[in-house]
Amino acid sequence: MKLLKLFSATLLMLGSLAVSAQADTPKDNITVGFIYVGPTGDHGWTYRHDIGRQQVEEAYGDRVTTRFVESVAEGADAERVMTQMALQGADIIFATSFGYMDPIMNVAKKFPNVKFEHATGYKSSDNVANYGLKLYQARHVQGVVAGMMTKTNKICYIASFPIPEVMREINTFFLGARKYNPDVELSIAWVYTWYDPGKEKDAATALIDQGCDIVAQHTDSPAPLQSAEQAGVLGFGQASDQMKFAPNAQLTATIDNWGPYYIRKVGQVLDGTWETGDYFGHMNEGAVQMAPFANMPADVQAEAQRVKDAISAGELFGFTGPINKQDGTVFLKDGEVATRMQLDTMDFYVEGITSQVPN
Repeated sequence: MKLLKLFSATLLMLGSLAVSAQADTPKDNITVGFIYVGPTGDHGWTYRHDIGRQQVEEAYGDRVTTRFVESVAEGADAERVMTQMALQGADIIFATSFGYMDPIMNVAKKFPNVKFEHATGYKSSDNVANYGLKLYQARHVQGVVAGMMTKTNKICYIASFPIPEVMREINTFFLGARKYNPDVELSIAWVYTWYDPGKEKDAATALIDQGCDIVAQHTDSPAPLQSAEQAGVLGFGQASDQMKFAPNAQLTATIDNWGPYYIRKVGQVLDGTWETGDYFGHMNEGAVQMAPFANMPADVQAEAQRVKDAISAGELFGFTGPINKQDGTVFLKDGEVATRMQLDTMDFYVEGITSQVPN
């Protein structure tokens, strides 16, 4: 919790940081580096980032050379890998996990002529930009489906690490479910890993044994969804369409579409117009996508589609008051909409979730 408070304070200090350009001369050819927290075959987070890398290659052909290193631990290993990439001539480096934030800032200071991009972070500089997707939009739709589909009124969530990105998705999932089912209960299992199929499966199986019949996750393998398939219950794919792993269980899936952003920012390095900044991709531009609705009645599908369309059109926002924090204090007043700052510093559960936030 102390770490999250420090995170919040730091973000407040950086909130007024102006976007600054770092113009450069156009280049005929560049090298693009990617640092991944998991394996490219996780069929989740890293898998989708690597599809984006491949789309960069397709877009620019022999004008770009891409390199990637997978399963890089957050911390000293990430700093070492990024340093090596910069020394080997990378013109731009994409670091694709929250825990790479301090390493990327350290390396960027040493290589001011290299452009750096950090996924899901909040720090920036003249040669460091950050980017993310509003994946909580799709998660809210999942919550609506979960609330309408559960038969036991027990839904569950396999969570990775208690960082704001994960906390806000847990909360919006629950808010979506509770809106349609006031009796729904949410159980949360923290596995403290982004990718470990064994841990993910064990956590999902334990919650299913306790009565959970809808499984959501913020981890990167199909294991929780496969556990749902084996147990005869339902769930959601993570980061990509995982229907092939659980054809009888998947209700839908969030699909992370990183390719357009990667193509745009690599193009800016090629033409000399790259600049730092903060990108937060929206459902309405195709950055946040969802797999087809499946294994649900027509009325549930229709309502899920209605909610999805409303979110995409900017007519519905999951974090709209009245919303209280878990302890009953007011988070958002009636009609009030959460700000970006409130989303990026979220370190609490909303009212109705009975689990305790990990320290």
